Parts: sequence; structure tokens; C-alpha cells
Amino acid sequence: MLTTAEIIKKVRELEIKSKKLTSDLFTGEYHSAFKGKGMSFREVREYYAGDDIRFIDWNVSARFGHPFSKVFEEERELTVMLLIDVSASSAFGTVNMSKRNLATEIAAVLSFSVVNNGDKIGVILYSDKIEKYIPPKKGKQHALYILRELLSVEPAKRGTALSTALRYFTNTTRQKSIAFVLSDLIDTAYEDQLRIAAKKHDIIGLKLYDKMDRLLPDVGLLRVEDLETGKQQWIDTGSAFVRHQYEKEFFCITDYSNAVFKKCGADLLHLRTDEDYVKVLQRFFISRT
Repeated sequence: MLTTAEIIKKVRELEIKSKKLTSDLFTGEYHSAFKGKGMSFREVREYYAGDDIRFIDWNVSARFGHPFSKVFEEERELTVMLLIDVSASSAFGTVNMSKRNLATEIAAVLSFSVVNNGDKIGVILYSDKIEKYIPPKKGKQHALYILRELLSVEPAKRGTALSTALRYFTNTTRQKSIAFVLSDLIDTAYEDQLRIAAKKHDIIGLKLYDKMDRLLPDVGLLRVEDLETGKQQWIDTGSAFVRHQYEKEFFCITDYSNAVFKKCGADLLHLRTDEDYVKVLQRFFISRT
């Protein structure tokens, strides 16, 4: 567990790193990707050259004999929620950083992007229960508070239940929101709650994984422990069959999450702990514009 001084130092480091990323890279992309998704109808007016033909009001146009466009106004602010998995498996990491550290960095970048645009951000930290709920608010101080909580959280439970987090999110968030789910998604039985949440909210899953979640090294006999159950066993990593089965299990979990998110109409990105998450997020934001 980090000391108070270490937490303050780490928050400062993340603030500096995030500030550079949000100003250099993300502010424009975030704004373009999500601003304007919440639009309310204001009026109709005569069609002008260059208007988006998707917004032609065909009923009014037919009545007056020439084209009319619908005019929308952007909803003034967005609410962004981060659903962050802090279960025991999030502490795993063999290259560069742990999944929890990666989630914290991404949460920092997203938080500063959101508050820099004058929007509200909130957080649900979950294991197989809700560990902490931080209601959405605006402002830099709120973003810094979120970081301090993320760095200092000591989860009471070790397991993972995304369904619990999604149900809580649906019940506490009345306003249409954008929700980022940061988890390794080593979990099942969350399809129903994801479908319910995705009907109203814009859900983006960020599946975080370590290289060794997929590939076992060939190092002979190895004692492994399930971080969430505490169960230990010896496995023979020298066996090609054992390594193949291990990788196969990884792809089963990955295929399940891909299928469920797609079926529910939610986006899903895959981020490895030793890869450049900035480029992956940037590409995604640009694809949404």
C-alpha cells in the first residue's frame, strides 16, 4: 500500500503526464468523438447548400414544396462514468506495468480530458461488490480526487462481477452518459446488465491484459496462483500442450467479451500493458468523429 507522500507524488506525476496528453492529443479528439452525440431538436429552417441531407424534414419539405432541414442544438454538457475493476487480478503485470496501473493512467487521461471540456466525470470502483462510488462532478480538483482514490483503494473483495457494477451504474445514473469499463474482463454472466445499460448509455469497454495472460513462458515446472481465489497449483510450462491450452483459455475469454459487447451494441478495445494505449485511444476517438 502506498504512503500518503507516495500517493501525492504519484498524483502529481499522473497530472503532469495527463496534462500533456490531453492538451497535445486528446482534447480535440474527445470533443469531436463525444460532443454532439447528445443533441436536442430545436426547429426546422429552409435547407441550405451544405446541410447534412440526413437531417432533411421530409414531411415539412413535402408540405412547402422545397426542402427544409431540422436544426439540432448540442446538449451543453456530458456526463462520463468510469467503471474500474479493482479486483485481485487487476494487480497482475509482468511487463511495463500492472493492469491496475494501466487503468489508473487511462483514468487520469480521460478524467482531465473530460474536465478540460467542462463536462462531469464520476467513478465506480468494483470487485465482486461496489468498492466505492464517486458521483460525477466537474473541475480539476474533482479529477485529482478521483486519482487519489484510485491510487489508495484497498478492495475488500478479491473477485470480479461486472454485472454488479453495471447494475449499480444503471440504477444510479439517470442521465444518458458515456461509460468506460476498464477491466481485464476475466468474468462471465454480465450480458444482461450490459444490454440494459447500453440501451440508454454509450458504453466503451477497455479490456486490459498482460502478455502473460495469453502466453506462458517455457520455464519448466511453475507454481501459479489464482489471484482472485487464492488457489495454487503446479503446472508444467515445458509442455507445449499445457501452453496451448493456456492460450486457448485466453482466447475463449476474449471471444466471449467481443461477442457480448458487439451483441449489446457496445464498443470494445483491447489494450496490452506494454503497448501504447495513447495511439489505441486516439484511433478510437477519431473513428467516432
